[in-house]
Amino acid sequence: MDFGSFIGIISGLSLIFSAIFLGGEFLSFINIPGFMIVVGGTVASTLLTFEFRHVVTAFKSAALVFSSKRHNPNDAVETMIKLCKISRQQGILALSDIKTESGFLKKACGLIADGSEEATVRAALETEIDYLKLRHSNIQDVFKKMGTYAPAFGMLGTLIGLIQMLTQLANPETIGPAMAVALLTTFYGSLISTLFCLPIAGKLKSRTVNEVMNLEIMLEGAVSILNNDNPLIVYEKLSSFISLHSRVPVEQMNLRSRK
Repeated sequence: MDFGSFIGIISGLSLIFSAIFLGGEFLSFINIPGFMIVVGGTVASTLLTFEFRHVVTAFKSAALVFSSKRHNPNDAVETMIKLCKISRQQGILALSDIKTESGFLKKACGLIADGSEEATVRAALETEIDYLKLRHSNIQDVFKKMGTYAPAFGMLGTLIGLIQMLTQLANPETIGPAMAVALLTTFYGSLISTLFCLPIAGKLKSRTVNEVMNLEIMLEGAVSILNNDNPLIVYEKLSSFISLHSRVPVEQMNLRSRK
């Protein structure tokens, strides 16, 4: 589990609910019609904006926010160095037999084994990366739009509540409670937007950056293998993608077993 996401959601909800409990009655913050306006309206507008399958995919991807599974770029560098050694020792045709769960890496190895030109390899792999960015951007945009729609429907619910309140001006005792109920929808909209939708979009974006970095390491590694570069040169090229304090020295990398 990603403890950063877990701590963030728990601490955010805890602070908000603590403030509610300390400042007044909790039940006064519950308004089913207002909640229905915000959630129902946000979901409806999202479905109107995007294709249904994209919305479903986005909600499934939200689970990644709490997943600790991340691709370590040092592992990608190590893998490409090992492939470089295999290519230099056994020839590029040996790469066609490489077993990997990564479709991107399998494609790169296949292109190298086929003796493709550097421009062909780079164009094919860059296209893969570009469309991965596009797909991920579409998923992130679902939550960004929901983060925009939720406060808007919160304000719409507030306007509905105010209109209903104004019809009861003849009874002053109902104005205070009616105003509180009217403002609740704005509260719901802001809460859903700032604590859920926008943070999820941001975390998914960081996951995309991490994945793209690994794919670009594989791309540059594939080009280096195609050019028959020395493994040490491959390391120096690929380690440039990683910050200095996070890099694993090549000596330690060679001792690590491949996962």
